[in-house]
Amino acid sequence: MNRKIILMTAAAAAAVAAIFFLAPGPGQPPRKKAAAPRTAPAVRPAGAPAGAGLAKGRILFAQNCMQCHGRKAKGTENGPPLVDRVYEPNHHGDIAFYVAVGRGVRQHHWRFGDMKPLPHVRREDVTLIIAYVRSLQKKAGIF
Repeated sequence: MNRKIILMTAAAAAAVAAIFFLAPGPGQPPRKKAAAPRTAPAVRPAGAPAGAGLAKGRILFAQNCMQCHGRKAKGTENGPPLVDRVYEPNHHGDIAFYVAVGRGVRQHHWRFGDMKPLPHVRREDVTLIIAYVRSLQKKAGIF
């Protein structure tokens, strides 16, 4: 009997603590619900055109990324494949690509060394490159 009372008291205390810590403080607006993860992400980043934009993204990828990430983003001995589940949108969102190009990225999934920033690649060109890479990922059944 005592064990039941202890368990019920512990559950009630946990519920009160959760309400206390999750509720907004006095004078604060209610917290917004976290958005559910997208199960079917868009193929193109926001603002990326379709059709001709993918062709331009392919050209930009060839000029700036293919040396390390290979033809059709399948990787080389110098860089990882971007057509890989590691880079699917729910694990590496588009922002990860913008950051990698803009700031560089430390080695973390593969053993190719750090990626240096590519300051000569404009943000709008990165958008087109991402659209191209996402289209390759989709064709490969990654998402």
